[in-house]
Amino acid sequence: MQPIIELNQVYKDYPQAGGRQTVLHGIDLRIAAGEFVAIVGPSGNGKSTLLNLIAGIDHPSRGEIVVAGHALQNLGNERLARWRGEHVGIVFQFFQLLPALSLLQNVILPMDFLGRLPKRQRRERALQLLDSVGLLGAADRLPSQVSGGQQQRAAIARALANDPPLIVADEPTGNLDSASADSVFDLFSHLRDRGKTLLMVTHNEALADAASRKLEIRGGRLHADSHREPR
Repeated sequence: MQPIIELNQVYKDYPQAGGRQTVLHGIDLRIAAGEFVAIVGPSGNGKSTLLNLIAGIDHPSRGEIVVAGHALQNLGNERLARWRGEHVGIVFQFFQLLPALSLLQNVILPMDFLGRLPKRQRRERALQLLDSVGLLGAADRLPSQVSGGQQQRAAIARALANDPPLIVADEPTGNLDSASADSVFDLFSHLRDRGKTLLMVTHNEALADAASRKLEIRGGRLHADSHREPR
């Protein structure tokens, strides 16, 4: 089966005083469609950098990244933004909802950017997604008017707006209390059961143990790659 994610000898460098710092060293990786992968390891070892490269948020310094059939290193910023809107849903630790827009408007926004659905259908789909994460009654509220857990659930609904095959999440429970984290945990388990490909950076052991595969990054290198039955 053709992998949905393929990395070949990927390096990422950043300029620093007196030279360059290499954050990722020769990463080789294959992830099949439908896998639920947790990326773990100590802070500052390249986990989020790897996630950003796969999501097309950042560019590799060297190497090849192919996601959903597209070689990302060959795409300019405008084409990359369009590709990301079609193929990737992103969930951030600090939600990144636009504060002046309602939860409903935040979920509609990715659909407006892509423009695949008529406007009436965008609203209907956004309401369905908010309902699926338990937020239909809060659709017209601003992010500041709901809890952190509710904001993160709205962010997950937004990530699903264009029905992307790949969902990436960077510490999705890192800014939540335990009850809210459990709610997000349940949503990710549901997405796994629906066959979405999930790639998630986390320090949450319970969330990592829900994954069918765990990648450990240390010193910018793939230190361990384990497959198992999710709990």
